[in-house]
Amino acid sequence: MIVTRLNLFRTATVAFAASLALTAGASAQETTVSHPQGETTISGVPEKVFTIDWAAFDNLNALGVDVAGAPGSNAPGYLADLVTDDLVNVGSLFEPDFETIAAEQPDLVIVAARSAGTYPQVSEIAPTIDMSVSNADLIAGVEGNIEQLGEIFGLQDRAAELVADLNAKVEEARAAADGKGIGLVLVTNAGNLGVYGPDSRVAWIHNELGIPSVMANVEDGDHGGDGVSFEYLLESNPDWLFVVDRDAGVGNEGAAAALLDNELMHQTTAWQNDQIIYLDPQAAYITMHGYSGLMLMLDQVIDGYNAE
Repeated sequence: MIVTRLNLFRTATVAFAASLALTAGASAQETTVSHPQGETTISGVPEKVFTIDWAAFDNLNALGVDVAGAPGSNAPGYLADLVTDDLVNVGSLFEPDFETIAAEQPDLVIVAARSAGTYPQVSEIAPTIDMSVSNADLIAGVEGNIEQLGEIFGLQDRAAELVADLNAKVEEARAAADGKGIGLVLVTNAGNLGVYGPDSRVAWIHNELGIPSVMANVEDGDHGGDGVSFEYLLESNPDWLFVVDRDAGVGNEGAAAALLDNELMHQTTAWQNDQIIYLDPQAAYITMHGYSGLMLMLDQVIDGYNAE
């Protein structure tokens, strides 16, 4: 009997230990993600991933993560080859299709920026994280999102490569612009002119590249920027102009170049020295915080400075 009881005890002990190991293994697969709207626990590595944000779509693809669902509109042109017919249409950036998301049962949904306000509703349907980024510290925010996604999907090495490449690109752009004068980020919108400042969607031009803005105090809360005139551009006369064509950014035919081709502009330093850089409108206005879009715009800045 003693032997039998001992064997039973050993059997029970082994079974209990195995149970603990399984529990620990299951717990180890859970990742708690902190984000601007709280914390979200994700079980395992998400396989079916939806995003209601084009920057997140950009970042996921840069990491090599397959995206199963994305917005049905406003896809940036530079991502066109990645937006395929087999993607589930999750609605628009401002109005997600909650019924479709619920029916598809994704393992993870990502919101950010324009779709951040839908987090309360989406998070009741599926595990959801908010990957919104502060424009004032945009580069660090994008890097943080890349690293966080690397942790979620077990792609830390790839994330580190992307971050290193982004840092190198920023340094290259900073060196290209160093000592070459002051600038202004100009947004064109339905025939109107505005200025984006140090807290705007392309704030990195001033904050990260160190290019001084000719306009000290910018009130650019509106999507069209802080309104200015051609007379102001001539009077302030920045050495460089970085142009965001909002019309093209939202899918309408861009007319920024035609708008700027006038007598007053012809008198400015930027025009006369061919120092006007047209940023990719959708990377600048729609995605803003997308990895490949940011790399694209940095290349445009580098090419613009190196062409002089």
